[in-house]
Amino acid sequence: MMRIDLAQLSAFAAVVDEGSFEAAARRLHVTPSAVSQRVKALESRLGRVLVSRTRPAGATAAGQVLARYARQVRLLETEALAGLTDDENDEDADGVEVRLAVAVNADSLATWFLPALAGLAEGRGARFEIHQEDQDHSATLLREGAVMAAVTADPRAVQGCVVRPLGRMRYLGVATPAFVRRWFPDGPTAAALDAATTLVFNRKDALQLRFAREVAGRRVDPPVTVLPSSVGFADATILGLAWAMLPESMARPALDDGRLVEFAPGRHLDVPLYWQRWKLASPLLDQLTDGVAAAAAGQLRAPNP
Repeated sequence: MMRIDLAQLSAFAAVVDEGSFEAAARRLHVTPSAVSQRVKALESRLGRVLVSRTRPAGATAAGQVLARYARQVRLLETEALAGLTDDENDEDADGVEVRLAVAVNADSLATWFLPALAGLAEGRGARFEIHQEDQDHSATLLREGAVMAAVTADPRAVQGCVVRPLGRMRYLGVATPAFVRRWFPDGPTAAALDAATTLVFNRKDALQLRFAREVAGRRVDPPVTVLPSSVGFADATILGLAWAMLPESMARPALDDGRLVEFAPGRHLDVPLYWQRWKLASPLLDQLTDGVAAAAAGQLRAPNP
């Protein structure tokens, strides 16, 4: 029966995580040559090329399968070591590092998500590797094994994961009163939406176009300004650069004091969000999941029945 050597697996995971053999060697406190030998031995044992020798180095398609397994092993090993060194007076307790890799969309990061991490950071000394990714694409990072949990818009469980509904993030179409007077004097007609500049987070962001299509009743093709910052989105909209879809909680202060208005009153988009995590018996993942669910319940609208 073929078995995976844990030292070789650790070297492989370090290369993928750190992006180079040299950085992996520093993390493992060995030489780059030793890391290279271990990775080559693992590749030879499995009969697959696992690491792409690029800059930065990364996992091949075969390596992505193994990277996920390596991170699961490391999480369980970390929790086991933490359990053995849970005495406050144990000298080795501070040497046990807990790192949780998660994928979160930018709007969740800017509004409700971060408080979910506070309890683990304070109580368990957990450290986090947060990947910012659109909710429509974050499930890909789960499939690749790059993260162990993700906020996603996909209710279908990635293989080896479980799904939990979090709630609905409501987005409002907003602009300054002056912008609305200039570009939407007769309301958000199809012609007006074709002409008025909108903000997009990146080229994958289709939220604004989806809302415009629903309001106009047909496809529209407005000019866009690309701005990859949730806070910047709100600031740019308040400055009158364009119209945008803002999370309700982010838009509310400016709506209340009149700096922004809804240009299509009564219309909105609700984006259902889900929490996907590895199907793994991990107290840390359980605590993280409970924290995320509690934070979402305090900020998001209830999930659809």
